Amino acid sequence: MIRVLVVEDEPVAAEAHRLYVERLPGFVVAGVVHSGGEALRFCEREPVDLVLLDFYLPDTHGLAVCRSLRAAGLPIDVIAVTSARDLALVKAAVSVGVVQYLLKPFTFASLRDKLERYASFREASGEVTGQAEIDRALGTLRTTESAPLPKGMSAETLDAITDALAGAGEGLSAGGAASAIGASRVTARRYLEYLADNGLAQREPRYGQVGRPEVWYRLKPG
Repeated sequence: MIRVLVVEDEPVAAEAHRLYVERLPGFVVAGVVHSGGEALRFCEREPVDLVLLDFYLPDTHGLAVCRSLRAAGLPIDVIAVTSARDLALVKAAVSVGVVQYLLKPFTFASLRDKLERYASFREASGEVTGQAEIDRALGTLRTTESAPLPKGMSAETLDAITDALAGAGEGLSAGGAASAIGASRVTARRYLEYLADNGLAQREPRYGQVGRPEVWYRLKPG
């Protein structure tokens, strides 16, 4: 079993990540902590194979956690789970041994893909016969194919809906999301429901003066 430590300061996101990992065969959650200091102390006293690491922690940055793990000589791999999109940060993450980089918000399918690729890489053993086998092993780890969306949905529209929700602190209705991205109400609702079904957004009934409540959607923290 691959023992995973979840490091995430937002309790709702931490619980979601824990539940995601527990759904995957071959993985077990070793623990859940909410700061860099807690993560380092946990790794020093408990066996951990892999850390799912948020970068924006209340006491330090995720890169500092990675450097401390390396300085302590702990043989622990790290998958960054973060909203940080700066390529300079991505490069810095690679330099301190981060093996995968997963952008928030993400679906269960996206995390499953990363973890399954990581598991395949770990399972490889023995001596290779040539460069091609090394390239193939590293390719298993580094390939970043996205999990397929349902038929008729596009990544571009999903990103647009996600960005619209991220910019609307109070949430959006299907009509509001449709206006924000220039799509039909039916299309916007389909993408909003997809985000909600995958745990990335939450539904909230809003009651007006008359009639049935309207469903609004708000991006979940993390």
